Amino acid sequence: MTSSLNRIFAEPALRRMAGPRSFERGLHYAWDRRTKKLRVGDDEASAVVRGTHDYKVRLWIEDGGPGFDCSCPMGEAGEFCKHCVAVGLALGEEEAPPSSARAPTTADLREYLRTRDKDALIDLLLDRAAEDEFLRGRLELEAAKSSGGEVNLDAYRNAIDDVIVVHDFVSYREMYDYSQNVGEVINSIRELLGAGHAEEVVALCEHALEALEDALGRVDDSDGSLGCNRDELVELHHEACVTSRPDPVALAERLFHWELHSEWETFYGAVADYSDVLGPEGLAVYRNLADEAWGRVPERTEDDERDFSSFRFRITHIMEALARAAGDVDALVTVMARDLSSAYDYVGIAEVLREAGRHDDALEWAERGLAAFPEETDSRLREVAADEYHRRDRHDDAMALAWAMFSERAGLGTYERLHHHATLAGTWDQWRDKALDTLHREAAAAKADKTPRSRWAKPPDHSTLVEVFLWEDDDEAAWAEAQAGGCSDRLWMRVAALRQGEHPADALPIYQDHVERTIQVKKNDAYAEAVKWMHEIRDLLDRLGRVDEFPTYAADVRARHKPKRNLMKLFDAAGW
Repeated sequence: MTSSLNRIFAEPALRRMAGPRSFERGLHYAWDRRTKKLRVGDDEASAVVRGTHDYKVRLWIEDGGPGFDCSCPMGEAGEFCKHCVAVGLALGEEEAPPSSARAPTTADLREYLRTRDKDALIDLLLDRAAEDEFLRGRLELEAAKSSGGEVNLDAYRNAIDDVIVVHDFVSYREMYDYSQNVGEVINSIRELLGAGHAEEVVALCEHALEALEDALGRVDDSDGSLGCNRDELVELHHEACVTSRPDPVALAERLFHWELHSEWETFYGAVADYSDVLGPEGLAVYRNLADEAWGRVPERTEDDERDFSSFRFRITHIMEALARAAGDVDALVTVMARDLSSAYDYVGIAEVLREAGRHDDALEWAERGLAAFPEETDSRLREVAADEYHRRDRHDDAMALAWAMFSERAGLGTYERLHHHATLAGTWDQWRDKALDTLHREAAAAKADKTPRSRWAKPPDHSTLVEVFLWEDDDEAAWAEAQAGGCSDRLWMRVAALRQGEHPADALPIYQDHVERTIQVKKNDAYAEAVKWMHEIRDLLDRLGRVDEFPTYAADVRARHKPKRNLMKLFDAAGW
């Protein structure tokens, strides 16, 4: 191993890149000898680190700085994770001179702890718990469980708070440990249910959910782990309610308050989920509370702006759930019709009526929506109306809507829908010619338009026409359009792949351009991708009887990208 690799990944650098928590966990992994299959080169090292799963880690030097990659979720997000730390520390051990003082293993620590006085270990654990609120909470939960007999709810609540309540922001790096501790809390509560304390579990779940809701606003839960904890608590709460059969009126009041006011959708859909516990009495209370809140919600039409308030969203969902639970389609439509401020509101009503087999009512609502939103309306509304027109053999009316969708936003998606409706009408040839003529005219107009474009805007080309012909499996027409007007890089690669079978010379320059664009990404994965396509280029040249041109081509690519050392390694490995 070179001294440069050891310097780049020395312990101070590992601490700086990983942060205190990940470094500490990586240190424990190193002590446990979890780093396996370590391979070290001049400026690159790889290993497998055993955690929840086996994770592949690579550390390397790139442009004088550290490069790293790990297959764990944090590594894939670009973080220098505990697994990278473990491999970095293993590098230091690899270079260090032999010493009789090796890092202790878990077995060593276990044997050592057995020799210590029990009181000393208790003091050590309590001292650590005084600094670690999660550990203290875990200990309090265990103490509360061991009290036997009657459950001390206050002790449990305090223990739950010690684990869940957040005083400082919990970063993404810290979320795994935090969520795991919350999971342990849930497991402890679940054990109480198994011990016959269902009533107490209901109360503890609600207390834990309150703490969790507060915590959700102070953590980086990008991967949704804490949301999973919340769902697990809700499921446990329902299970405990089924066993304990709490007062349905009080439960209905609590659940309604949660569902209406929770910012994190706790107990969302409670009417359906808890109907087996609430019974007729609880559901009646729930409905009365909902009706009272629903009375404060004003009607909205196409002349009103959309109301995105969380209160309106939640009470609307509750009222819809009550109507669905009662099997009352008319009541559901009445609830949904309280807000008709967008074209999609009409879509939802029409779909409900179609599902109920009421197609005449569905078309009536679709037509009302089209009248309320005649310009650039929601395509789904036109689709519903068009399908209903086909059902009545009103194909001309259906095609008028399908053409409106295509002409407003000509593209592959609307072309496919036009094909669907025209096929039902038996007039596809007619509409296909009209659609292709439109696409050609729009492409020509875009190229003729000299209006300055944003630097980020895609230059005008024939990409849409190429996509359409590829969808129709007309490879020759797709190739002709790409040649005539150009297309996106992605589409060039598709037409080249189809072309190379019978016309390898046509695919050759496209693959060469792709190699250049890929190398410019300047990432190791992109370098590997470029080398893969260079092998494809060599095969094409071989088929053309021009394989002797490949060394010159490869040498030219190498000369232009010589500073990219990782790319040059791949070239060396390929023998170029």
